[in-house]
Amino acid sequence: MAIKKNTESGVRETRLGSITGYNGTLKDLHAKSGCGGVKDKGRCFSQASLCNAACALSQLSFITDAAIVHHAPSGCAVTAMQVSNSKDQLADALGLDNSHSGYVCTDMNDSDIVFGATDNLKEVIRETHRRYQPGAIFIGASCVSGIIGEDLESVASEMRDELALPVAPVFCEGFKTKIWASGFDAAYHAILTQIVKPPQKKSNTVNVINFFGSARKQITEIFAEFGVVPLFLTSNTSIEELSRLSESLATVSTCGTLGTYLGNGLQEQYGVPYVKSLQPHGMVGFESWLGGLGEVLGKEAEVAALLQRERTSYLPKIQALKQKLTGLRAVIGMGPGFNFNTSRALQELGIEIVHSAAWHFDKQYDDGKAPDAFTYQVEHSPNDYKLSVNDLQNHELINILHTVKPDIFFSRHTGSTVWAMKLGIPAICVYDEYAIFGYRGLLNFGTWILDVVTNRSFTENLSKRVKLPYTDWWFKQQNDHFLDKETT
Repeated sequence: MAIKKNTESGVRETRLGSITGYNGTLKDLHAKSGCGGVKDKGRCFSQASLCNAACALSQLSFITDAAIVHHAPSGCAVTAMQVSNSKDQLADALGLDNSHSGYVCTDMNDSDIVFGATDNLKEVIRETHRRYQPGAIFIGASCVSGIIGEDLESVASEMRDELALPVAPVFCEGFKTKIWASGFDAAYHAILTQIVKPPQKKSNTVNVINFFGSARKQITEIFAEFGVVPLFLTSNTSIEELSRLSESLATVSTCGTLGTYLGNGLQEQYGVPYVKSLQPHGMVGFESWLGGLGEVLGKEAEVAALLQRERTSYLPKIQALKQKLTGLRAVIGMGPGFNFNTSRALQELGIEIVHSAAWHFDKQYDDGKAPDAFTYQVEHSPNDYKLSVNDLQNHELINILHTVKPDIFFSRHTGSTVWAMKLGIPAICVYDEYAIFGYRGLLNFGTWILDVVTNRSFTENLSKRVKLPYTDWWFKQQNDHFLDKETT
């Protein structure tokens, strides 16, 4: 990865060979990606997707004492509205001081575009420092600042010396990539290059790369059995805690897409082992995740004992629930990290995957290997189901749902879930990354599914009263016609 040598993390299209357009099957995608035959395909029509700046700056915004200065027109700062309530509520629930964090925008205008705006950027950084007294300041790039060539690196260097605190550029210009997960990498590159310090000593900490950490209590109790303490990243951590990531015993993640850059970067740069396993969704994922951590920590016996207790407590109940769910047909629409892990967990409940829509696809992660969750599905899925890569294109998704007519639809985005319900298809938004965490999570999730497919009145009534904006002609289209050309 050569993190320190690179100014930027690099977008996933060029760094990992990632794509946003494909239509075929699970095994076909694996065969083509393995031999280099899968190429990105373009669309003759595309709905709005997400900007990688939103992924980058939202991750950094949740740090309790970090300030974001978004060098952009005011409209780009909609990300601030997206994260402000969530981060304040989380900090309040955990009893953390969130007063040293903030999200501001330089509000670039026409004059700035013509004459440049680095002087204004510096003044905004100074005022941000005066108001919030943060532990670090991150300068977020935008399409506008990138197109006119604003030198964010030089500004960050000058402000770093003047303010005597970390000031890091985050190169997340939206026009650079169609894959918004590249924003995660941009954020973590800034942390790795400007925040993380060389280790002074080893701690008993394990880095946990996740989004919000709703299972903090449960994971803390589990890790205590192994004599280690979890550090949840980056939500509600401090700059000081992030500076000591290099001192941890290991790193795990709940999403391979989210964790690849930081996890592999810490291993490459500081020798912190990154546990490359399935993520802890369902039974197999939970055992792989904890088993990999136990191997790194030398706690195999303790992990084996814990897993045996879990099997004894929950496996009979899961098997009984599986009898009620077996035969259900499901469509999934999620980012690839959660997509393949959730697909596996649903199959553990006896649910058949009939179509999987991934918002993008990474042919490899930063260790040069294919994602474990994808490889596992290829090798163990009971059926070679239809698979598409569609960049959160709801017009394509609703065509698929109308054609396949599944019993239930799963997504991680409410904007997709609602479309299934308008078609009369029960749907679950799996927004909580820990909703299927381990044996207990799988049991709870299966119970939730049973409730949703049994109590269908709301979905049925909604579908009867909603007029969809799609014509019969669109519903008759074959979804393999959506992608009409290859891009290089």
